[in-house]
Amino acid sequence: MSAEKTKALHVASKANGINNLILDLIDQAMPSHTPDQVVVRVMAAAINPSDVKATLGIMPHAVFPRTPGRDFAGLIESGPTQLIGQKVWGSGGDIGITRDGSHANFLVLPVLAVHQSPSNLSMEEAGSVGVPFVTACEGFHRAGGVHQGQTVVVLGANGKVGQAAVQIAARAGARVIAVQRKDELIGFSCAKVDIVNSATTDATQRILEITNGKGSDLVFNTVDKVYWETANAVMGKGATQIFIIATKGDTVPFDVFKFYRSMHNFVGVDTLALDCVYSTQLLSELKTGFEDGTLQPYPVSPADVLPFAKAYQGYANVLAGANNRTVLKPSAQS
Repeated sequence: MSAEKTKALHVASKANGINNLILDLIDQAMPSHTPDQVVVRVMAAAINPSDVKATLGIMPHAVFPRTPGRDFAGLIESGPTQLIGQKVWGSGGDIGITRDGSHANFLVLPVLAVHQSPSNLSMEEAGSVGVPFVTACEGFHRAGGVHQGQTVVVLGANGKVGQAAVQIAARAGARVIAVQRKDELIGFSCAKVDIVNSATTDATQRILEITNGKGSDLVFNTVDKVYWETANAVMGKGATQIFIIATKGDTVPFDVFKFYRSMHNFVGVDTLALDCVYSTQLLSELKTGFEDGTLQPYPVSPADVLPFAKAYQGYANVLAGANNRTVLKPSAQS
C-alpha cells in the first residue's frame, strides 16, 4: 500500500466563476481513522451540481480547503474486520462540504454512514444514485410519504431529481403525472406514467383534465418558481407541495386565503442539511427497489466516466447542465 500512488482533488479556496476554479490533484496517503470510522476506497463518485457550486463559493457553509464530492461507491479498505471488502455506497450533505469528500481515492466516514450497495449495480451506477434519489426520498418523507392510489404530479420530471421522484412514486403505486418539455418519458418507471409536455400543452388544464378536476395529492416541484402557478393550481384539497432548488432572493405571490381554505401543505427539502448517516439510510430504503428492478439507476455512458485528470472538464460540463450523469473514477486512466 505504501508504494501505491493515490490522489485526491483539492480546492484551496472558493472560486469566482468556473474559469477561476483550480482543482489541484494532490497525493493522498492512506488515511487514519478512529474505531467508529471506516476508510472507503472510492471506485466511482458522481459530480453533482451542488459539488460544483460549493467549490465556486455559492454554498456559504462550505469550508476550505477541502476535497469535494458528495456521492460515492467503493470498497471498505480499513475499519472493523467484518466490514473489510464490502461493496458500499453513500451520500451526504456534509461530505465534500464540511468534511473531505469523495473525489479522492480514499474517503473517511463514520461506520454508520456506509451501507452495502445493491448487488446488481455497477460501481459507476451505485456512485451516481446519491443526491437526486436522496432528495426525492426525503421530499416524500417530509410530505408524509407517497402511497398507493395517490395522484403525484412531478414538475420538471426530466431532471435527475424529477426522474427519481417519478420512479419512487410509481413504485409506491401512485398515479404519476410527469410534467416536462418532452413528449417521451425521460428515464425509467415501473408503471404507466401520464406525460404532459408543458412546451406544447397548457399543463394546468391538462393535469386537471387527467384528474377529472380533483387535482393532485402531492406536487413535487423541482424547478420552484418556473412552475409555481401550475403547481398551486393543480393542488387538490389537503395536498402537499414539495420544493427544491429555490434560488436565494427569489419570491413568488402567495395566496394565503387559498392556502387556508384548501388546507394545503408546503415542505422544503435541503439535502445539504442531511448528514452522511441520515442520507445513506435513505439510500438503503431504496436498495430493495434497485435489486428487484422496480427502481433503476441512471444510465452511465463510458464517455461520461472520467479520470481525475479530466475532472475540471467534468465540473464544467455539469455546471453547464449536462444531461447525463458525470462520474469520476479514481482508477480510470487519463
